[in-house]
Amino acid sequence: MNQSIPAQAFSCFVTGTDTEIGKTLVSSALVHVQAQRGWRVAAMKPVAAGAEWRDGRWCNEDVDALAACVSVKLPPEITTPYLFQAPAAPHIAAALEDKAIDPQHVLNCFNQVRAQADAVIVEGVGGFCVPLNDGYDTADLAKDLGLPVVLVVGMRLGCISQALLTAEAIRARGLSLRGWVANTVDPQMLYLQENTDAIAQRIGAPLWGCIPRLEVADAAAAAAFLMGSELLGSDTN
Repeated sequence: MNQSIPAQAFSCFVTGTDTEIGKTLVSSALVHVQAQRGWRVAAMKPVAAGAEWRDGRWCNEDVDALAACVSVKLPPEITTPYLFQAPAAPHIAAALEDKAIDPQHVLNCFNQVRAQADAVIVEGVGGFCVPLNDGYDTADLAKDLGLPVVLVVGMRLGCISQALLTAEAIRARGLSLRGWVANTVDPQMLYLQENTDAIAQRIGAPLWGCIPRLEVADAAAAAAFLMGSELLGSDTN
């Protein structure tokens, strides 16, 4: 089932079938489309792991990519309240710095961001059920934020099972799967269209777009492949 992304401003929680499958690319594209429509759009990556010291600050590629396309510029202290140096699972990266992720602090930051924007795109970390502390994971965070979920499926061998299992986990938490995006991770994948069709027939959520392997993987380029983007010349009224 194909369907255009909403014409009105919308907030969502972006998750994925795994790590390194294009969550940031899709999140940035969703921000870009809404910003181009004139909405005040903010983005959050509440927890990010993997940072390097550059220009006098700790930098993370995903965080910087999101910040580059928003129309509402906000302090990183509230858009990414937890930024860890080690490129590891969040609870491990936090422990290495003798810190703990406080879910209430994340929710407080989200409320501050939401109060200053028409829409907020929140990108998760890793897959859907990644531990944030001993008793709380990213699925819990998505539920506490109360946002509909957009699933990024990394198109490669094994993606059908990963997509359907993640969709099942999302619904098991009582969350709405608002849409999904097929992002080509393996450009040599055999039967790409057949795999996409198989997921679309079974996942029970609209397909918002299929992103090929891009030479320049930025928000504008990815947005051109989202259904309903003005870059496609689509009528979104």
